[in-house]
Amino acid sequence: MSVSSSLPIVDSRPEPKSKPAAGDGQVKGTYAFVSLGCPKNLVDSERMLGLLQLDGYRLVQEADGADFVIVNTCGFIEQARQESFASIHEMLDLKRRGRTRGVIVSGCLAEREKQSLLEQCPDIDQLVGVFGRDHVTKVADRLIGGLQEQRTVFNPAPSRPLSDRARLRITPRHFAYLKISEGCDRLCTFCAIPKMRGKHATKPMEEVIAEAKELAADGVRELNIVAQDTTYYGKDLYGEPRLAELLRELDRVDGLDWIRVLYLYPMYFTDELIGVLADAKKIVPYLDMPLQHINDATLKRMQRRVNRADTEVLLKKLRDAIPGLVMRTTFITGFPGETDAQFEELVDFVREQQFERLGVFTYSLEPDTPAAKLDGHLPNEVKEERRERLMAEQQEVAFAWNERQLGRQMDALIDSAVPGEPNAFIGRTYADAPDIDGVVYVTGKKLKPGQIVPCEIVASQGYDLVAAAVGKGR
Repeated sequence: MSVSSSLPIVDSRPEPKSKPAAGDGQVKGTYAFVSLGCPKNLVDSERMLGLLQLDGYRLVQEADGADFVIVNTCGFIEQARQESFASIHEMLDLKRRGRTRGVIVSGCLAEREKQSLLEQCPDIDQLVGVFGRDHVTKVADRLIGGLQEQRTVFNPAPSRPLSDRARLRITPRHFAYLKISEGCDRLCTFCAIPKMRGKHATKPMEEVIAEAKELAADGVRELNIVAQDTTYYGKDLYGEPRLAELLRELDRVDGLDWIRVLYLYPMYFTDELIGVLADAKKIVPYLDMPLQHINDATLKRMQRRVNRADTEVLLKKLRDAIPGLVMRTTFITGFPGETDAQFEELVDFVREQQFERLGVFTYSLEPDTPAAKLDGHLPNEVKEERRERLMAEQQEVAFAWNERQLGRQMDALIDSAVPGEPNAFIGRTYADAPDIDGVVYVTGKKLKPGQIVPCEIVASQGYDLVAAAVGKGR
């Protein structure tokens, strides 16, 4: 449920070993790219970037002056749609002023709105749905060639996920996201993802491993596993969940140092999976498990197919089995029908569980979801008040956890230098997922992005930590 920056993207990484190259060296045109939404959408963006580069198009940093602009949108919740529309209108304004020739809109908002998006924004040149992304070069060719006979590409969800190999990554070279499946079978009443991305489709294990090896060869040290529903991996393709087997294979990939597993649904956690998470050499003790609520009546209205008692048993099993486990979760406040007592139950649960990482979203009314038809919709001010209260409770937990790290030695993966500050760097420990958690400010000499450096934690600053390097980076 995250939303990323709407700034244009430029590939500023060091030249990777396997970076796609244009076949004949001729530049067909220049383009700027805006990527919005979650890491799964980011993977789609990187795939389109790779295809465009292979076809001879050149990525530039500034949309102003580019031949065309692509906006890869998010359409999940109202906040995300507003950001997507803002970016679209910004780029269309450039077009109207003659500063770019065309605007292509892709991704989840395009998939969700389809033709109505052209009615709302008639100046859009081309629409590309989620599963039309591999046609992006043909769409670009039509725009550059001035052809208007077809303005949309919407393909049905494939029976198996599209390949994500040969992408031009826009994350720092040392970490990447690996999408192991597409779509979702959960049908939670608040969620429109299945309408945009279809039913769950597992990426075959051999393809996932091949992509992981390609990323490792390209300099990736931290691999972040993503899907709409990670624990469901394999159920459709193999007849049973196979995440444990997949993680065991990924743990053997040479070149990787950290494997982080995100978006784990609380169903299909077997003792085998817990054992793999506990014993694997490269899987960090960090799990992202979006719970959304804990009250049984609310969970039933959400159609989550879990309950409080089983969730508490699972959380205890995980903490007992995995030393130093950091748990991240997300909750929704103000779901239709949520009473004061049900919200207080959620607050008490957060106090009891002491989640190291936690995000809170207010319920977003999505017109084409079952929850929109439920009774008991709450005023926005109530939803916001509850969100602020829950985040205040969590802040105490997070700050206290940071204080307990003082004096501890931990490895930090260096992401970047602090601009204008000599010998100062921004990094993350195993407890910090990219973009959504805090960071560690590291002081040390001759450090470089991509290094893993032993550090001593010397101070905390809110959600962030401060550390001093105590050894050489590797």
